[in-house]
Amino acid sequence: MATPEEMAVTMEANLAEKTGKPLGDWLAIVKASGAAKHGDIVKLLKSDHGMTHGYANLVAHRALASSADMADAADLVAAQYSGKKAELKPLYDRLIAIVSGFGGDVELAPKKAYVSVRRKKQFAIVQPSTATRLDVGINLGDAAPAGRLEASGSFNAMVSHRVRVERAEDLEGDLETWLRAAYDRAG
Repeated sequence: MATPEEMAVTMEANLAEKTGKPLGDWLAIVKASGAAKHGDIVKLLKSDHGMTHGYANLVAHRALASSADMADAADLVAAQYSGKKAELKPLYDRLIAIVSGFGGDVELAPKKAYVSVRRKKQFAIVQPSTATRLDVGINLGDAAPAGRLEASGSFNAMVSHRVRVERAEDLEGDLETWLRAAYDRAG
């Protein structure tokens, strides 16, 4: 089962898709409202904006910075996608949305340089390796490397394969199939 911190990271990755706005927009709405208490913020977001309780709670925590653990995980991801790597964040968000769709047992564990994606065990990692490329490490055991599915080599010893992602089109098709297979193996 995902920890609260990991669930918050997943929810934040899905926030814009599920609510129509990214976190920054929701934080601006909360600030403009003048709501200063957690319960007031949750009530505002649910009643005035139709947000579900879970997402309203997440935004309230972020607005009040009342959960250091959740902020730490989000800060790790934010740091990975800052500066020259900021343009990779939409690719990361889309990739996390894809793997989160595999099941409610997907857990995200941000580290300093990458995000570990787990089920009962790690099945993938997502790392912004350069200013223009995400590397997606996948645990597919002894599957033969072919085309975009490379052997992990020196990339990361905790995964068996790597796929390089430079644009949104790279997230579709085979990558999703390989990630699903790794997710299934991790159950």
